[in-house]
Amino acid sequence: MDALTLLPDYQKLSVESRSRLVIVAAQRARQLMQGARPALPTRHTKPTTIALEEMLKGKIHFLVGKEAQKAMKEARKQRERELEKLTMAQVAGADAAEIKKDLSVVVDDSPKPAEASEDD
Repeated sequence: MDALTLLPDYQKLSVESRSRLVIVAAQRARQLMQGARPALPTRHTKPTTIALEEMLKGKIHFLVGKEAQKAMKEARKQRERELEKLTMAQVAGADAAEIKKDLSVVVDDSPKPAEASEDD
């Protein structure tokens, strides 16, 4: 007898394999550890247990195949755009600070009194 078939909600689950269940639950547990809010009220405290409960109750939506690849590409592009914005903001901030620093320096190119007496 399969261990997952012992779980009452497993028959309703849209997961084709135990491997996919484990992978999706692990990814969801990582999200929970990084600060994501649980999708349902729970009495559990461990992220892995919360993630598994969410999976078994059908509260987690996941993509497979070409949809997953497309979503991953879009997420990668979004991260690159955000990184580019942060980099540009830092560069602009550094350039502005450098310009401000350059403008705050006063160049005194007037002749010194000692130089003026030597020319006479």
